[in-house]
Amino acid sequence: MPRPKVHDEALRARLLDRAAETLSTDGPDGLSLRKLAADAGTSTTAVYSLFGGKPALLRELYLEAFRRFGERLSTVENSGNPVEDLVRLGLAYRESARADPHLYAIMFSTVVPGFEPDQEAIRQAVATLRPLMDMVAAGIASGHFAGYRAEEIAVGSWGLVHGLVSLEVRGHLPPGIDVTANFETVLRAQARGWCTAPE
Repeated sequence: MPRPKVHDEALRARLLDRAAETLSTDGPDGLSLRKLAADAGTSTTAVYSLFGGKPALLRELYLEAFRRFGERLSTVENSGNPVEDLVRLGLAYRESARADPHLYAIMFSTVVPGFEPDQEAIRQAVATLRPLMDMVAAGIASGHFAGYRAEEIAVGSWGLVHGLVSLEVRGHLPPGIDVTANFETVLRAQARGWCTAPE
């Protein structure tokens, strides 16, 4: 009977989650492969077997963050109503950041000084925004979004959502604000704004 595979996908995911949490709480100096292995209940050999070293671990962490992010965005299907679709995409963006705040920081912050994703990793990361580009293109094709270029709508929408979410996850929003209601109200106003042609 063959021996069970020890270095499996479940261990890989556990190591990535633990590495992200360590970076979030202890900073880059707190992340060592030996400590990571101990925290995850495995050996440094397993970490090296799965990732090949710390630079490769960081690259995989970056890609995993965007993979999970992309999965959430891709659940938002095109309903034929571009305004509602943009709002739902923004809500999915926020849900992703709130579900994995330690991974959100990896995606959009310089958590580890000196780590720079390679061009292939960046290409894969950017591809996760495909649902946004597709919905913007559908809104233009249907005539709902008037007089704006797809890039203007996509970048503007992304920037607004990213800014609001970043303020929330970092605790910089005013106290007492109903974040959920405010977030959706702002998203809806922004999405409706693209339906009015610029003067």
